[in-house]
Amino acid sequence: MFRPLPAYIGLRYAGAQRSGQDSAGLVSFISGLSTIGLILGVALMIVVMSVMNGFDRELRERILGIMPHATVYNASPDIDWTAIRGEVAAMPGVTAAAEVWQVNGLAKNGLDVSPLLVQGINPETIINVSTIQEFLQPGSFAALTSDAAEPGIILGKGIADKLDIAVGEQLSVIVPQSGDSETGGRAAAQLAGFKVVDIFHSGTALDHSLALVDWQQAKALSGGAGGAGVQMRVENMLKSFVVFQQLLRQLPVEGFYGNDWTGTHGNLYQAIQMSRNLVGLLVFLIIAIAAFNVVSTLVMVVIDKHGDIAILRTMGASTREILLTFVSQGALVGLVGVLLGGLLGVIGSLVVTDLVSGLESLFGIQFLKSDVYPVDYLPSQLEWGDVALVMGAGFLLSLIATLYPALQASRVQPAAALRQDY
Repeated sequence: MFRPLPAYIGLRYAGAQRSGQDSAGLVSFISGLSTIGLILGVALMIVVMSVMNGFDRELRERILGIMPHATVYNASPDIDWTAIRGEVAAMPGVTAAAEVWQVNGLAKNGLDVSPLLVQGINPETIINVSTIQEFLQPGSFAALTSDAAEPGIILGKGIADKLDIAVGEQLSVIVPQSGDSETGGRAAAQLAGFKVVDIFHSGTALDHSLALVDWQQAKALSGGAGGAGVQMRVENMLKSFVVFQQLLRQLPVEGFYGNDWTGTHGNLYQAIQMSRNLVGLLVFLIIAIAAFNVVSTLVMVVIDKHGDIAILRTMGASTREILLTFVSQGALVGLVGVLLGGLLGVIGSLVVTDLVSGLESLFGIQFLKSDVYPVDYLPSQLEWGDVALVMGAGFLLSLIATLYPALQASRVQPAAALRQDY
């Protein structure tokens, strides 16, 4: 005889297919639905958590890979920025620094106009704090600092598409100037012509706002007043604000100010974390509903098996064995559900990015746009810890759901059940 006996009987009940009896057929149908619901719930939660992990990764590695963790500025025209960059890089908690000159302006190509943030960079130091070079062609930085009559500019793909401009074409950049404080008059806007030497596509919102030029060109656009600063990367991005505040207190020159990534992208990070928690909770509830569908399945099995339970009791089966019989049946449903759901979820997490991209190409639409969402594609990062957590939670809920009908089965009175059936 197969041991343990409760598990053997429970597995027999779970796999029974007696199509000749209406009640048994209905029980098998409902049991199948419960299993399918659990499979889909587990798979969906694994995919959703992987997508949320993907958004978190893209913010940390792609968006904050291109943009600095923190930047300090000073409006004084007498700052030696090379020296300040060296001092910032030597500060505790800072891993790299690069000087930058930022100017807000307008890009104009024919009748098309687009706002943009012009960053004047030093190609030798910008690569220490930004991964922007990963999205550029070799030699693009060199083209910015060439001695050609017309300076070069690197545009984000979103700006280039809006202006309908390509590499090698001419672009005008207009920078409004503030009024003259001495005369109270209005200063003329700075206008400069550039040649587009490259167009980067990072797949982030930076494609719609960022343009790169040589440091001296940005300084000329700003009129030499304001906009200069030092960008930096820190060892622990989550502690960037603390490092940034300590740095401001330690710099030898007065008048420094700035911000860190929590001020520019902190809301985005918090939104991703909150969405991850809320979506995870909602999908967890879906799993809970699917798991507790096992209750209705086992209740019907208990009603259908009253006679069998009574016979087992008269043959000497204990209350504990009857209880374990139906727990075994529910555990099998839960185990099949979480295993198949976990497998389906892992596969879905690995292919969801390519699947969505394929659907976009097939139907000619774009589900995510980087001017609205952090990135213009659906990222996914599978974490095996999440898979184990979801599968474990789904199986545990399935076991909990079996307790009530199993207890009801263990309380069946043999005499009453046999008198009712026979």
